Amino acid sequence: MISRLTGKLIEKTPPQIVIDVNGVGYEVDVSMQTFYLLPPLGETVQLYTQLVVREDAHLLFGFASAAERATFRQLVKVSGIGAKTALGILSAMTSDELAQAVAQEDVKRLSSAPGIGKKTAERMVLELRGKLVSEQTATGLFAPAAAPDETDDIVSTLLALGYNEREAKVAVKGIPTGTDVSEGVRLALKNLLK
Repeated sequence: MISRLTGKLIEKTPPQIVIDVNGVGYEVDVSMQTFYLLPPLGETVQLYTQLVVREDAHLLFGFASAAERATFRQLVKVSGIGAKTALGILSAMTSDELAQAVAQEDVKRLSSAPGIGKKTAERMVLELRGKLVSEQTATGLFAPAAAPDETDDIVSTLLALGYNEREAKVAVKGIPTGTDVSEGVRLALKNLLK
C-alpha cells in the first residue's frame, strides 16, 4: 500500500497530477479541493494517498489531509459509489461540508454532487452517519521538511478496520510519539480491548 508521497510536482492537469519521487513519476488523481492547494510546478509536494486496484488498472488517489483520505475511504464503502464518484464528491464539497450534510441529513445538498442522485444521497446519510472525520488543517503538508505524523496513519488504519473516529482518537491517546504505525496500531487495538 502506498500511504504517502513526497516529491517534486512535475505535471498538473486537473484532476490528475504527476509527482516525481526520486526519478519515478507517480500519476495521482486528486480532488479539486486538493488541486487548489497544490504549489507551483517544480515545488515539493506531500500527499496522503490511496491505491485502488481494479481488474483493468491500479489507480492512485491523493489528498491534502488524512481527514480527506479517511472521508474518501468511507465514501467508497457506500453501495453505488466508486472511487471516481467519491473523488467527484470531494471536489464538490470539503470533508467538513460533507460531514455536516450527512449529519443534517441534507439529501438535497448531497445530491448536488456529480453522479449522486436522491437515492444514493439517502443511502449516504444512512451508511455514513457518525463515520466521517472532521477536516484537519493542511498547513505544512506541502513543506519538504514536514515530519510525518504517525498518529494520522494509526487513526486512518483504525477507521479502515471499522472503528469510528471517536474510538480511534481515544485509542491513540497515550501512544508514545515516534511509535511506528504497525506498533501504534497494535497498541491502539490493545487500548480498545480494555
